[in-house]
Amino acid sequence: MARIRIEPGNGLQSAESIKSFRGTRESLALTDEGNSFGSDSELNGYTSERPTDKYGFIGAEDIPPEVLRQREVKWLDMLNNWDKWMAKRHKKMKLRCQKGIPPSLRGRAWLYLSGGKVKREQHKGKFEELDRQAGDPKWVDVIEKDLHRQFPFHEMFVARGGHGQQDLYRVLKAYTLHRPEEGYCQAQAPIAAVLLMHMPAEDAFWGLVQICEKYLPGYYSVGLEAIQLDGEILFALLKRVSPLAHRHLKKHKLDPILYMTEWFMCAFSRTLPWASVLRVWDMFLCEGVKIIFRVGLVLLKCMLGSQDKLKACQGQYETMELLKTIDTRYMLEGFLVREIIELPLSERDVEKEHLAQLRRWKETRGELHCKSPPRMHGAKAIMAAEPPSRQDLRQNPTIIVESSLATKKTKEQKNGKKNGTLVAANPEPSDTSTNPSPPLKDTPLQGSNQSLISTEHDTYL
Repeated sequence: MARIRIEPGNGLQSAESIKSFRGTRESLALTDEGNSFGSDSELNGYTSERPTDKYGFIGAEDIPPEVLRQREVKWLDMLNNWDKWMAKRHKKMKLRCQKGIPPSLRGRAWLYLSGGKVKREQHKGKFEELDRQAGDPKWVDVIEKDLHRQFPFHEMFVARGGHGQQDLYRVLKAYTLHRPEEGYCQAQAPIAAVLLMHMPAEDAFWGLVQICEKYLPGYYSVGLEAIQLDGEILFALLKRVSPLAHRHLKKHKLDPILYMTEWFMCAFSRTLPWASVLRVWDMFLCEGVKIIFRVGLVLLKCMLGSQDKLKACQGQYETMELLKTIDTRYMLEGFLVREIIELPLSERDVEKEHLAQLRRWKETRGELHCKSPPRMHGAKAIMAAEPPSRQDLRQNPTIIVESSLATKKTKEQKNGKKNGTLVAANPEPSDTSTNPSPPLKDTPLQGSNQSLISTEHDTYL
């Protein structure tokens, strides 16, 4: 088995080989052998006075958010009429995902896009049931040792035993109980952590389930055959996108698994700047794995796509070092998103190459040992495969705004009962508690120029 070294990204610890993504005591052993749920005083140098950026990372410059009012209104309308938008206006939804989901609604939008919202509604109480169980000691021990490695410079995960690490433990443990035949894979931890930054533990669990089972099936199974197969697909597609980069990698016999494993298994969450990670995930959860392929192809083309760049990497070692340290300018949000959108790669292209590489795999290595379910290419395919009911899509907001008129009428009714008189009920009820998704015009924000994110800091909005 070829050995690889994964360089840390976003403050994460590296792994030595492809096997390091599978949870083992040896690959995840800590120097202090302590339980991850240690003292809250062990904070990697964090103090409450140190500022965080708008994404929660410590020490970065905070850029005041632009006024997102108009886009938030559009997304609230889509979320309130999700089935209609998916059926009739999916192209418009895709364009809005490409522009970026408003931060205040990103968690809710991701849950809808992935199908996690429907799964949660169809399996009510499932997460609580799994959460109450002790878990397999083999996986529990490995998960606990791995918690402190996930985004240690994010305020949610900076404290050992803090609420972020506890929720991450709950989500990962629940998944091992949900899929005992698959267990835990180290690359699942950053995926779950990214979800937890945007939603509660139960929602993050169902988001993880959908990513593992619909978007990236087989990626985290024993043997990692699916990720190896996708590596061959990436390499074949590179020949069309950048023949020069393809020839160079082939000349130096660089197996795709050496440079793309972490990219794909962690959905670039440990590789790109955080603003770029969020934009990539917005598109990935809408359009599917083709976005992950596009990101990989863009990075390879930018780093190895010209003779001048290849002069600096005349051998295998130099090429690997170059791919470990991607030039920052190619990963910046504006440049990367534009390149991703403009790269002509469709679901059909990916599936066509998948069938070709699958035939080649069977000819050279035999049948796949892990039979994964078919891959779903994005939100529309997932919804078509498992049509939800309107009840499944109904929103249950964490913030319910009650109008002053409704409050006044409620008080009048109570006073009327006390005085022995009857107060006629309003034939058109205005109490927003009867409507899980009140129209935006009922909120005090309607006449404001402020965005939701500037008035409400609940990340689970």
